[in-house]
Amino acid sequence: MRRIHPAAGLNVLLAVLAFALLPACSSFDSRAKEKAAAFAALDPATRTRLQAREIRVGDTTDMVYIALGKPDETQEKITAAGVAGTWIYSAYWEEYQGTRLVGYRRDVVFNPGTKSYQVFYTPDYQPVYAPRVEDRLRVTFEAGRVTVVEQAQPNAKPPGGALR
Repeated sequence: MRRIHPAAGLNVLLAVLAFALLPACSSFDSRAKEKAAAFAALDPATRTRLQAREIRVGDTTDMVYIALGKPDETQEKITAAGVAGTWIYSAYWEEYQGTRLVGYRRDVVFNPGTKSYQVFYTPDYQPVYAPRVEDRLRVTFEAGRVTVVEQAQPNAKPPGGALR
């Protein structure tokens, strides 16, 4: 009887899980297939525009979803004119904050001359990062159509935050 190494079974399991999770990735093609009826009704110029992630005032919620995907956050506003919804797309990153002392590392060294152990404590500094979130795009809908597109402009500051 042939024996299979336990690691081989784990590799097969990981490959199956990765393949199963692959369709969960949201791409333009997967979103266009998901909203096939809406996408098929669009003219070729509009399809190309949406594939380039470009949205405009007057686009439908399906068109924005196909172009940009699921929003990170949604808001709803009820006014006298009716209900308005806003889709918010954010950027996420970690910002470097410097280093901090997190403790001391204990090093034990044998001294052959004295035939004893010596203990040294060395400061242990680790980098510190703070999570950051910034709204990059806000799309407001009224009656199922885009009425406002607010897009954040890139900062004039270079990386690291220093002004020139």
